[in-house]
Amino acid sequence: MQPTSLYALVLMVALALLGGCRTAPVYNVSQVPVMTTKKSYSMEDIEKAIMRAGASLGWQIQLIDTGHMLGTLYIRSHMAQVDITYSPRTYSIRYKNSSNLDYDGSKIHSNYNGWIQNLDHAIKRELMAM
Repeated sequence: MQPTSLYALVLMVALALLGGCRTAPVYNVSQVPVMTTKKSYSMEDIEKAIMRAGASLGWQIQLIDTGHMLGTLYIRSHMAQVDITYSPRTYSIRYKNSSNLDYDGSKIHSNYNGWIQNLDHAIKRELMAM
């Protein structure tokens, strides 16, 4: 094999491997306990904490029904949408929809997972601050 052919082959393999690094399994947050310093709090308190957490990160949070919100994040040409369900004891964040994030049914652009982890941490902070 000629050196230029070998170089081209190595380059193609490296690019293929790097391309796969951009996607990862979809990260969902399931049944996280609601932790707060308050002994008594309402569903409305939890709603407000989730809305504050989302707004602090640029998420648009829409109340669908008691115990269910829809979160939408727009970053440049990308959109991520999640269902946020909650009760007095737990909350969950689950993938709903996206655009320009290479979602294939089980994997998505790795930035999405970071956005969800950031939202989860912000919700935890807001709940502890109430």
